[in-house]
Amino acid sequence: MTGSEESPSFRLAYVPGVTPAKWVRIWNERLPDVPLALVPVTAAEAPEVLRDRGADAGLVRLPVDRTVFSAIPLYTETTVVVVPKDHVVAAVDEVSADDLAEDIVLHPLDDVLGWERPPGRPAIERPATTADAIELVAAGVGLLVVPQSLARLHHRRDLTYRPVTDAPESSVALSWPEDATTDLVEDFIGIVRGRTVNSTRGRTPPPAQPKRKPAAGKTASGKAAGKTAAGKPGSGKAAGKNPRGRSAAPKSGGRRGRPRRRS
Repeated sequence: MTGSEESPSFRLAYVPGVTPAKWVRIWNERLPDVPLALVPVTAAEAPEVLRDRGADAGLVRLPVDRTVFSAIPLYTETTVVVVPKDHVVAAVDEVSADDLAEDIVLHPLDDVLGWERPPGRPAIERPATTADAIELVAAGVGLLVVPQSLARLHHRRDLTYRPVTDAPESSVALSWPEDATTDLVEDFIGIVRGRTVNSTRGRTPPPAQPKRKPAAGKTASGKAAGKTAAGKPGSGKAAGKNPRGRSAAPKSGGRRGRPRRRS
């Protein structure tokens, strides 16, 4: 349980580009009495926020320190290059890193792709943030290679983007401190993994209720054995009687005819 014991809540950190709306909606449907608070963080801030219990779990970018955090990979993004709409790259469907060799490619300080060596020619200075780099692309200073979600997040009408086929990719994961796997964390794990509301995986299922034994002399249905609800044996009709109360005569298989006259 998170928050205070009297008023439980769940705090979910998320990094730029990640959209937790679908999972938040499912949470609110399943746990309407437990508020979910969203905590926006940068990719660099996320580990510290989780370590200091500023959030119970986070939608973060891999890699994470597996000696401290548990992580469930969710998806991997396409990497794209953001360019002005009148740039030559806008005329093709995709490019390779080599295709950008003659361009200035901006490498912001909050880059999440972990390049060994970024493509293109470096700018004189590294922009502080991806948002700053987007402004420079719009000003015609250079190009920017980012995960597709960040290109969408910083969308501008005068810019477009194309996939880069051989660039590093960024994966998004649900992560939380390994020593803080609470019941509410398990609930959110179930949601992102698509478990149904009746699934108890990861949670302690409630104890089974003992079945009541039927009372002596009664069947499991609660009726006296061998009797109907009216207390009559069998079908409720008197044995050997037809529906009008007359004795049921056995039918003969022979053919009926007129009585024979005595000679």
